[in-house]
Amino acid sequence: MGQSVSSAKLTTRRDCNHSQRSYSKSAVLISPMKTEEAEVIDELSDFISDLPDECLACVFQSLTPADRKRCSLVCRRWLRIEGQSRHRLSLNAQSDLRPLIPSIFSRFDAVTKLALKCDRRSVGIGDEALASISERCRNLTRLKLRACRDLTDAGMLAFAKNCRGLKKLSCGSCTFGAKGMNAVLDNCPALEELSVKRLRGIIDGAAAEPIGPGLAAASLKTICLKELYNGQCFGPLIIGARNLRSLKLFRCSGDWDKLFPLIMDQVTSIIEIHMERIQVSDVGLEAISNSLNLEILHLVKTPVCTNAGLGAVAEKCKLLRKLHIDGWKANRIGDHGLIAVAKSCSNLQELVLIGVNPTKLSLEMLASNCQNLERLALCGSDTVGDAEICCIALKCIALKKLCIKSCPISDHGMEALASGCPNLVKVKVKKCRGVTPEGADWLRANRGSLSVNLDMGEHLDVTANDGVVQDNGDGIPPVVAGQIGAPGIASSSTARSTSFKLSGILGGRSFMACTLRRLASSNGSSRS
Repeated sequence: MGQSVSSAKLTTRRDCNHSQRSYSKSAVLISPMKTEEAEVIDELSDFISDLPDECLACVFQSLTPADRKRCSLVCRRWLRIEGQSRHRLSLNAQSDLRPLIPSIFSRFDAVTKLALKCDRRSVGIGDEALASISERCRNLTRLKLRACRDLTDAGMLAFAKNCRGLKKLSCGSCTFGAKGMNAVLDNCPALEELSVKRLRGIIDGAAAEPIGPGLAAASLKTICLKELYNGQCFGPLIIGARNLRSLKLFRCSGDWDKLFPLIMDQVTSIIEIHMERIQVSDVGLEAISNSLNLEILHLVKTPVCTNAGLGAVAEKCKLLRKLHIDGWKANRIGDHGLIAVAKSCSNLQELVLIGVNPTKLSLEMLASNCQNLERLALCGSDTVGDAEICCIALKCIALKKLCIKSCPISDHGMEALASGCPNLVKVKVKKCRGVTPEGADWLRANRGSLSVNLDMGEHLDVTANDGVVQDNGDGIPPVVAGQIGAPGIASSSTARSTSFKLSGILGGRSFMACTLRRLASSNGSSRS
C-alpha cells in the first residue's frame, strides 16, 4: 500500500528527469513549469496520509493477519492504528509471556476476543499473568483457554471480577475446578456461551461440588460439555439456564436419564440437542420429547436408544428440521423409528443416517411426507441399494445434496439420478464398490449441471477423529465409523490406536496389497 505511493513518486520523478535530459535546449523555458508540476504531484501523491485513522483502521480490518503484520512495519502511525484497531488476539500462553503482558496490551488496547493457548509439554501462564491480562482487558467479551494447566480457581476468580462483560468462555485441558467455574458464573452476568472440555480439576464422585447456576444462568444460550468424567455436576447450571437454546454433550460419563427429566421440566426454550457417546436411553428421549420447540437432534453412538425413543421425540417435536443418527450398527433404530419421523416431522430438511439400515419402506415414506428434505446422507448401511436410490430419485423432489458412503449400490442406482431429483446440485459417492468411474462419468455427461464426486477408496478406513459428526462445507457431514461398545471417555491417543486396529482388521486384502507394493518398490530401488 505504502510501496505503491512510493513507486508512483519515483516513476514521476524519473519521467521528469528524463524529459529534462531530452529537451535540454529549452530547459530555461520549461523548467519553471516542470517544477510546479513536481510540487503538485508531491502534494497529491501521498493520499493515505490524509486518510483519517478510522478509515485506515477499516482497511486494516479487512486484511489477513499476515498482511496486518506487514502493514504495521510501514511507519509508526500504521503501527499505532493497527494495534488500536485489532479486536482479536491469539497468544502463546507459556510462562515467559508474563513480563511481556504490559507492552503487548499497551499496543493492543482494544482487544475484545482473546485466545491463550499453551503447548501441552510447556509450562503455561499462572494466576498472576491471567489477572494482569484481565486488568488491561476489562472490555473482553470472549476468552479461549487451551492447556493452561497452571491456572487455579484463584486466577479464574480474579479474571472474572475484572471482566464482567464476558459473553463467551471456552476452556479445554485446564486444571482449575468447580470453584473457578462458579466464580465465572457468579461474576459474569452477560455470559451467553460456555464450552468446557477436559476440565481436570472437577472432582469425580459424590463429593463433587455442583456448578451453577449463578448470575450467568439467566443469559446462557449455549452449553457444550466434552469429555468430562463428572459432567453431571453441571446439572444445576443446565437446569437453571431458562433461556438455553443449545445443549451439546459429548462423551460425558454418568446416567443422563435421571437428569433429562429435570432439565426439560425447567428449560422449555431448547431448539438444539447433541448427544454423543453418553449414557442415555429411551427414558431420556421421552423426556426430551417434551421440548416442543426442538429443531435439531443429533444421536451419535447412543446404542441403547431404540425406535420407541425416536418415535416419542418425532410424535411431539413436530418442528424438527435436522436429524442426525449414528446407530453404531446396533440395529436398535430402523424403519419403525424413521416411519414415525416421516409421519410427524414434515419440516425435516436434513437427514443423516450412519450405521442405520433403512429399507425402501421407510425411505419412500420419508421422501413422500418430508417435501422439504434438501440434504440426505446414507452411510454404512447394508440395506440401501439400487432400489432405494431409485425411490429417492423418484420421490425426493426438493433434494439438493446427496451423500452415499459404503452402501451396496451400483451404476444402475446412479443412472436413476440422471432423471430424478430435479433440484439436485451435488452427489457424493464414497467407497461404494458397485459404482465405477464410468458410471459417474455417464451421470455427469447426462446431467451437466450436477456435481458428481466419486471416491473409490483403496480400503475401508476408520477415521481417527472419534468425535462429533461435523459439516465439511458441503452441507453433508463426514462419516465417523465405529464399532459397538459402551459409551465412555476416549482420549485422542485411544482413538488413534483404535482407529489403527480397526483399519487393519477391516482393510483386508487392500492392506496386504499396499504392503506388497511397498516391498516391491523397495526391492527395485535396492537392485538399482
